[in-house]
Amino acid sequence: MKGTLVYKILKDHLIEGDLEIGKEIAIKLNQTLTQDSTGTMVYLQLEAMGIDKIKTDLSVAYIDHNTIQAGFENADDHEFIRTAARKYGLVYSKPGGGICHQVQLERFAKPGITLIGSDSHTPTAGGLGALAIGAGGLDVAVGMANGYYYITVPKVYNIKLTGKLSDKCNGKDVILTVLQKLSVKGGVGYIMEYTGPGIKSLSVTDRATICNMGAELGATTSIFPSDENTLDFLTKQNRPEDYIELSPDEDAEYENILEINLDNIVPMAAKPHSPDNVIKIDDEKIKVDQVAIGSCTNSSYADMMKVAKILDGNKVDPSVSLVIAPGSSNILRLLSENGALKIFIEAGARILESACGPCIGMGQAPKSKGVSLRTFNRNFKGRSGTMDAEVYLVSPETAAASAITGYLTNPNTLDLDLTIEEPSNYGKSDNYFIFPNEEDLGKDVVMGPNIKPFPKAVPLSDTISKKVILKTGDNITTDDICPSNAKLLPFRSNIPYLSQFSFKTIVDDFYNRAINNDGGIIVGGDNYGQGSSREHAALVPLFLGVKAVIAKSFARIHRSNLINSGILPLVFVNKDDYEKIDEYDELELNNTIEAVTNGEVINLINKTKNIEIPVIFEGSPREIEVVLNGGFLNYAKNNKLEV
Repeated sequence: MKGTLVYKILKDHLIEGDLEIGKEIAIKLNQTLTQDSTGTMVYLQLEAMGIDKIKTDLSVAYIDHNTIQAGFENADDHEFIRTAARKYGLVYSKPGGGICHQVQLERFAKPGITLIGSDSHTPTAGGLGALAIGAGGLDVAVGMANGYYYITVPKVYNIKLTGKLSDKCNGKDVILTVLQKLSVKGGVGYIMEYTGPGIKSLSVTDRATICNMGAELGATTSIFPSDENTLDFLTKQNRPEDYIELSPDEDAEYENILEINLDNIVPMAAKPHSPDNVIKIDDEKIKVDQVAIGSCTNSSYADMMKVAKILDGNKVDPSVSLVIAPGSSNILRLLSENGALKIFIEAGARILESACGPCIGMGQAPKSKGVSLRTFNRNFKGRSGTMDAEVYLVSPETAAASAITGYLTNPNTLDLDLTIEEPSNYGKSDNYFIFPNEEDLGKDVVMGPNIKPFPKAVPLSDTISKKVILKTGDNITTDDICPSNAKLLPFRSNIPYLSQFSFKTIVDDFYNRAINNDGGIIVGGDNYGQGSSREHAALVPLFLGVKAVIAKSFARIHRSNLINSGILPLVFVNKDDYEKIDEYDELELNNTIEAVTNGEVINLINKTKNIEIPVIFEGSPREIEVVLNGGFLNYAKNNKLEV
């Protein structure tokens, strides 16, 4: 990885460890972000650490997920986060201010910085040349408290771009093409670094779209160089002083290379129910019931203006519901000033506030068995709020064209020039920000009755004897483990309540299984825990007494969240042994402390079948200590580095 842009940034921020692939290092942390769906847990954990103020250069607390206030719960969470931001010296972004990743890109992210966020799409800022990584909430809390972040040095995957993207295509079509070629597991263990002459034809926001959905590859993050396009973006956002030029060396070493000619990119769609189930859009007649445009993936000014060009003078098909959510209050202001908002309304679109909304199941669920085209990043079954809906992921250009025809439509059929002339200056508005004030530091936080303490882990037991209370297949998502929908999102600060709905997309009675068996063990397939960074998917099983998860392989962030929560993530030494375990088998793990400490194989005894199965905990020395201590919070209190 020497000579790569990734290597240069890691080297510049290195605090502890050796820059060798597979080794764990500690890096200085410049920025963090949280959003309200995960933020309540982050700030509860920060409270538990007893610190006075944060040690990052900048941390921002966004309210963009749970903005519908149908009861007191969301409003109470917002007040808790606002007062926590006041106490510790964070920037607070009020509801309506915009989607965290879009706003971070516009206002705060910089080339060459390190940024972690309690949201898996934090890599969006990689479009600006930042090393931006999605992380579990506890990692973010500790990062704010101590000013550093632990990361296992990944391999670097070079995506080399040539050619030029057509005006009817979008960064979304590029990343869908990459997903089609590599799959949702293709980026596991890698950072995706984009190079080649083709990047010159991509705007920062197209680059951000590509980096955003790099999370769907399972990659640690994605990054583009910082060049004249970056300077142009920052200048228009009134912060040219944040620009630095960054690029890999000509002889940079990569572990893998994929070449893509942008001349050959065509409009694509991810079919239900996976972001890598990708097809070229052809003449197949697929009737559309709903179209949703927005999300952290595709809500930029350029995206909105292309939609306006397509809708101008047209009407949304009578059978289609079109909803549009601009990515930030500043973009919404610009659309209102230049007439695009008028075009949306005259076409018959519904205008949503600048927030995540339908992307995370917060409203606008499709009708039963409906087909919904979305410019979002995930189409997991049930994520839309309707279990039997068919959700397709598409570009804004495809979405807008389809809203008019009522069918999945290739925007190449449009006789339009979709080249966008962006404003010379985007302006800015601070109306939705509350900036830190020295006089407010240390003031008490306000916690409403829905906010419950996070469950506390206990040190690792030498013997674990439990039943298998669930066996899953491959690619289990965090949406499966802890469902995300409009009914449950207001309870993100209430783990006891959320626990009643765990694994509801798979089985109806997981909660009862856990209660009736005094907890237990979960057995999973490959890529267990893919998707969101939400640590609720670890905290809910912790609350229900799950002691270990045994899987063929784990998604990166969820594995870290399990370790941070004191749940033991074990992998099969032989993947075929997965077949030797059934639900309700009695399993026993002995001498776990010694085996985990020394990185040795544990002989798992299946007492029901009277067989032994080798499993192992694969972790860094620090992760071993975290597991032994019963979670990262216990470990972090007693182990701090000098920054």
